Amino acid sequence: MAQSGSERDPLEQDRPGRPAPDSTPGHPPPANGPRSAGSEGQPRPGTAALPDYDATSRPPAGETRRPVTRAGMIWAAVASALVVLVLLIIFILQNQVLVQVKFFGLEGVVALGLALFIAAVAGGVLVAMAGAARIIQLRAADHRRRVAETRRR
Repeated sequence: MAQSGSERDPLEQDRPGRPAPDSTPGHPPPANGPRSAGSEGQPRPGTAALPDYDATSRPPAGETRRPVTRAGMIWAAVASALVVLVLLIIFILQNQVLVQVKFFGLEGVVALGLALFIAAVAGGVLVAMAGAARIIQLRAADHRRRVAETRRR
């Protein structure tokens, strides 16, 4: 059933792969014109829940926004990891006092910084194992759901 303009879903224009209501297929709306009547200076419907999103802002004339690329995201992640690694090395070097460590009957003397680093890595491994178990659980549930749907057809 076709919907009139007043009954149209306000989020429908934001869905990928669908043209905006006031544009025709194959012809995008004008770059400098409003998206729909009365929307000049107003945020698009459905964008209010996005933190720090300002739908009314436009780049200055003559400037375009740079797209976010995988290479850029990888570079940012590597740069952040290197900063954390340098801080970790500094922490270990500044905490060289020897401490006695006991674990399940094993005893040893190790530098405090290294002992804390080992404890942090062990905690991270435990968190990763719990996360992996949850991901496997969700994938299995999704697989069971898909199999059940194909059997109903």
